[in-house]
Amino acid sequence: ASLHVEHPAAGYRKIFDSVEELNEAIPAEVIGTIPSWLGGSVLRMGPGLFEVGGEPLNHLFDGQALIHKFDLKDGGVTYHRRFLRSDAYVRAMTENRVVITEFGTAAFPDPCKNVFSRFFTYFKGIEVTDNCSVNIYTIGEDFYAVTESNYITKVDPDSLETLKKVDLCKYLSVNGVTAHPHTDTDGTVYNIGNCFGKNMSLAYNIVKIPPAQKDKSEPLEKSKVLVQLPSSERLKPSYIHSFGMTDNYFVFVEQPVKINLFKFLSAWAFTGATYMDCFESNYSMGTWFHLATKDPPDYLNSHRFRTSAFNIFHHINTYEDQGFIVVDLCTWKGHEFVYNYLYLANLRQEWEEVKKAAVNAPQPEVRRYVLPLDQGKNLVSLSYTTATAVLHPDGTVWLEPEVLFSGPRLAFEFPQINYSQRSGKKYSFAYGLGLNHFIPDRIVKLNVQSKETLTWQEDECYPSEPMFVAKPGATEEEEEDEGVLLSVVVKPGAQRPAFLLILDAVDLKEIARAEVDAIVPVTLHGMYRHPRTEQNNQDTS
Repeated sequence: ASLHVEHPAAGYRKIFDSVEELNEAIPAEVIGTIPSWLGGSVLRMGPGLFEVGGEPLNHLFDGQALIHKFDLKDGGVTYHRRFLRSDAYVRAMTENRVVITEFGTAAFPDPCKNVFSRFFTYFKGIEVTDNCSVNIYTIGEDFYAVTESNYITKVDPDSLETLKKVDLCKYLSVNGVTAHPHTDTDGTVYNIGNCFGKNMSLAYNIVKIPPAQKDKSEPLEKSKVLVQLPSSERLKPSYIHSFGMTDNYFVFVEQPVKINLFKFLSAWAFTGATYMDCFESNYSMGTWFHLATKDPPDYLNSHRFRTSAFNIFHHINTYEDQGFIVVDLCTWKGHEFVYNYLYLANLRQEWEEVKKAAVNAPQPEVRRYVLPLDQGKNLVSLSYTTATAVLHPDGTVWLEPEVLFSGPRLAFEFPQINYSQRSGKKYSFAYGLGLNHFIPDRIVKLNVQSKETLTWQEDECYPSEPMFVAKPGATEEEEEDEGVLLSVVVKPGAQRPAFLLILDAVDLKEIARAEVDAIVPVTLHGMYRHPRTEQNNQDTS
């Protein structure tokens, strides 16, 4: 597949169009044969409603949360979707206006209130959005749709009904956590979020939520803060989207995209400001790497790693090797916030305009950084990498990366790995969504050791994050990629304009697709849910 694929027909606009939910699951038309071992369901989160009361929602992350499900059973597939009944959605539907400010869209003023009553409402507290459109994951035996605020939403993974809004502040001292937790094999969940630290300064807390409890009690009740990491700037925490975890360490990459709390608080008081208005770039700090140990949890304040400026949203994988920590990241070079380019108006432009906009944006690059644990040796002695680490006289260690993938305005993003087998361990393969000038148009497999890539691509097709599902019984070292990739693909002009694509993860050849008679808007992240065995069914009844 060539690097330069063009989209003059601008079919990608369709993935940013509002859709209706379904009353019941609809059957898909299967082409090819679904592997007999592949059952269960694919759950995906994304925006599905892009305007309220005739007013547009402005940003990719403002669209109201829609939960999608493809069920795979006995070679057949069905598709279902429902809007999350978040407060943001229910109140917007009731009042026909944006009631709760979203990431890039300000709440539309209540026509029944004057400026004075609005001002007093502000002092009662800021309403934070619970529009959980970014990801879905499990805590204990429960499924939660999430965004990056302090609210997560419990959902029923079978009926897709919204069960309960949960405020994480009730359980943990964090202002919110990321939509990208890490999970241990026993079901323990780790996450990171901004918090208020000591003496009125901002900090970052790594939190731990235990697995499902024997006594059926709520795991969140037993959650706790494990370790606190300091912020490079006392009153301006960095934006966090994900973090790295190995068997023994946490890695937090502090990027030069900062949240200005003063802007944040004053913005809410008077003007129609949004979350996006509270970000600013720091042009002098570069990027800082922080390390903490897992057990016992401790911040390693003597390890001060620095490198040049980049945006970081997604960690690919992190592992320890011979006294080093290898950190693989999807980066965007420079200080400017990449989210500035994800306004819907930008993404819906004609192809030539989309390309022009992307030329001004930070360039994407997959990078490997290697952090020496032992400060005495300042050189990276791993035989297989060109990444370096140099001790500076001020005690900081300057890092330079090895580039694993780099193409002009072609991002390898939304990375996935064989998580259950390789998370936190040395690995060979990453799977990603190729963003061509921010438009998703290919699925890429990256060999992080040889840097070789394989690509799946089809005319006028817009895929989403590929999810890896291991073939049962594939445990041997050489079988890391034994399994399939699942991706929801939109093909706007087709008779059935969306399909669940099933690729062989070894060679990215198509095994099957399940086409549905419905457009599926863009999805961000999701999960594969294994089919429940008879055994489990008895347990839960």
